[in-house]
Amino acid sequence: MSAERGSTTDDEARGVGMGRCMKREAMINTGEDGYLLEDVPHLSHYIPHLPRASQGASILDVLGLGKRPFSDIVTDNILSKIFTWMRQMHVQVYFEGGKVGACIVTCGSLCPGINTVIRELVCGLHHMYGVAKVIGIQGGYKGFQCLGTAVTLTPQKVNDIHKCGGSILGTGHDAADTVAIVDCIQQHGINQLYVIGGLGTMRDAASIYEEIEKQCLNVSVVGIPGTIDNDIGVIDKSFGFDSAIQEAQKAIRAAHVEAESGENGVGLVKLMGRNSGFIAMYATLASRDVDCCLIPESLFYLEGKGGLFEFMEQRLRQDGHMVMVVAEGAGQGLVPASFSDVGIWLNDKIKEHFAKKKIVLNLKYIDPTYMIGAIPSNAADNVYCTLLAHSAIHGAMAGYTGFAVGPVNGKHAHIPIHTLIEKQRQVCLADRMWARLLSSTNQPSFRV
Repeated sequence: MSAERGSTTDDEARGVGMGRCMKREAMINTGEDGYLLEDVPHLSHYIPHLPRASQGASILDVLGLGKRPFSDIVTDNILSKIFTWMRQMHVQVYFEGGKVGACIVTCGSLCPGINTVIRELVCGLHHMYGVAKVIGIQGGYKGFQCLGTAVTLTPQKVNDIHKCGGSILGTGHDAADTVAIVDCIQQHGINQLYVIGGLGTMRDAASIYEEIEKQCLNVSVVGIPGTIDNDIGVIDKSFGFDSAIQEAQKAIRAAHVEAESGENGVGLVKLMGRNSGFIAMYATLASRDVDCCLIPESLFYLEGKGGLFEFMEQRLRQDGHMVMVVAEGAGQGLVPASFSDVGIWLNDKIKEHFAKKKIVLNLKYIDPTYMIGAIPSNAADNVYCTLLAHSAIHGAMAGYTGFAVGPVNGKHAHIPIHTLIEKQRQVCLADRMWARLLSSTNQPSFRV
């Protein structure tokens, strides 16, 4: 027996399949100047006759803006275009707060701000929508295999977790067993899944969403991208990036002090960035103490005219000391397979070169990788994490699914998750930011 429109049955709230699925066609509209506008997936795209919540509230009502004159809304510090769209679309709440079963999972490497996102998801769901059932999956995706270890999350339990680094749920690097996860979601009455992690985690979240759509389940899947590497495409930046840059300054300052204190002192700092050099680049620009920054996108060579060693000798003759920052993925093609750490390899090569030329060298190597990943988020990231969490909640409660949240050109947006994972973000060497770095360090481009 089908439910009346305006109410949800228990089966619908638990995410049980609701009849024959409709095939969803990608909805893409072309705009001026070649822009494309792609519609965010919605549960109603593949579930026919999807009912709304019985109270009939809109997202604007939840935000406390539903009864205010529109002229008052747009004169606030709020984007008028977004609220014009929301008024026109009459964005409705598709989940009853009391029937929502939400779960949160964190995967991949640690990143400042994970606990803040968890806190804001739990508190936002509870305070704005009256959601009482929120569970945390422990140990990443593999935690779905033993859901008995999941923890119940309440506003009281998560109240102070933003002050701690890491993830209170733990994390894992195991690949997602998509079918098993979806089966677990059905069995335990979960109808909102919030996934926090980097690019690999978002790819797995996309696979989970596809399986849920295939089975025609009333379950929203939301990705909240966060990574120190800042290598996720489309969005302006991922959470944790600002905190990581700030913490990296401590390592760079320490390297600078060590370099200044010895004859021909060199401070070598290795930072994160396996395929993208954003944190190395921004930490260098923020420091102003760095003489050379090496990133994966910019190839370099060691020996010969115009090479790294020649530049180092010139800088040491000129200043008597120098500081170098190297991203973990720099030197691809140079580092032999026997070395898993470019910093250690470069440390050894530099010492070998200067010893061969009988030039005094005092080199100090610093690797702050795990110190940076384990810190709590700073004030700017705390605010950012709150915006991301609330954006995720409102999108899920409005029935959207298969999307991720983040700012695009300074505007917070819901982004189809398959679009987010299409391409890894990298530093563009033709961009002005890289030119600013070269100007700051006065290093050569090391064109190979």
